[in-house]
Amino acid sequence: MLSVSEIKSLLATPQKIVITTHHKPDGDAMGSSLGLYAYLIQKGHHVKVITPTDYPYFLHWMPNNSDVIIFTEAQEEAAKLVAEASMIFCLDFNTLSRINELGELVRASAAYKLMIDHHLEPEDFDDYRHWSINACAAAQLVYDFIVNVLKDGSFMNKDIATCLYTGIMTDSGSFRFPSADATVYRIAADLIDFGAEHWRIHQLVYDNATENRLRFLGHCLSDKLEILRESRTAIITVTQDELRRFNIQTGDTEGIVNYALSVNGIKLAAFIIERTDKVKLSLRSTGDFPANEICKKYFNGGGHRNAAGGYSEQNLEDTVATFKQLLTEYKTQLLQ
Repeated sequence: MLSVSEIKSLLATPQKIVITTHHKPDGDAMGSSLGLYAYLIQKGHHVKVITPTDYPYFLHWMPNNSDVIIFTEAQEEAAKLVAEASMIFCLDFNTLSRINELGELVRASAAYKLMIDHHLEPEDFDDYRHWSINACAAAQLVYDFIVNVLKDGSFMNKDIATCLYTGIMTDSGSFRFPSADATVYRIAADLIDFGAEHWRIHQLVYDNATENRLRFLGHCLSDKLEILRESRTAIITVTQDELRRFNIQTGDTEGIVNYALSVNGIKLAAFIIERTDKVKLSLRSTGDFPANEICKKYFNGGGHRNAAGGYSEQNLEDTVATFKQLLTEYKTQLLQ
């Protein structure tokens, strides 16, 4: 593993740096990536952010978004950058499988690989790891890396603050999750002092929906929400036909599972979507209920205790049946 002094020495001279994050990046993935980008650019490095896939339109306003390279749209350019990189920062993911085809290019690269992440059970592919499952967001760890590890708080500016605030806000559920402790609020206050316009960021992320997205949300809540009171569980299922009918784009389904969890008395919520190649699941829970355990044991996934995801090779109907059946295994925990 690289030491902090070795990293400081590397960053003291211009490097070719790639920053990447997980597929279908969310607010924390893009916020942490673009925040680190804005810092490293100031230090004189040649930096590129490469995402494995596209990401929601309501994140495109972020500073330096126009410089992002989407791997699926520019594979040759991205592969060349990875091959030539001297350092690769891997943000908000803990295993190379989470960046799809890009993962094998990163694995094969001779570059130093630095992981900044807060997910359980990181894969051993990195040369340096700034990692904590207690952090509410990767963006929190990027802030800590810049300010406390590298001692470079003097480089903080409005662009960095805006990006990192976005990441912390979105991954903490607008500061309402238990992971948003006093330290997180102090960091948020610092970021506001550095120029983050918290009210504007919230508006751009959460009050920026298309008409189709709102009508789709209404359809999900009115027609697709199923409440299993005996298991304190709520399920929303969506078919491919419904995705096409509402012209759903990347990011349009984000956050819908939280509406199911907000129903009075519900402890576990599932949003189950039929995609072209597999069925995707997004789980949310309250308290100590292990949503991540269900995803890991049954649905090829994982995540945090209260926010996890996975997928099934079964069809939609069978996936839902499997999910309902496994609830009997967790009934005691669900009813506590």
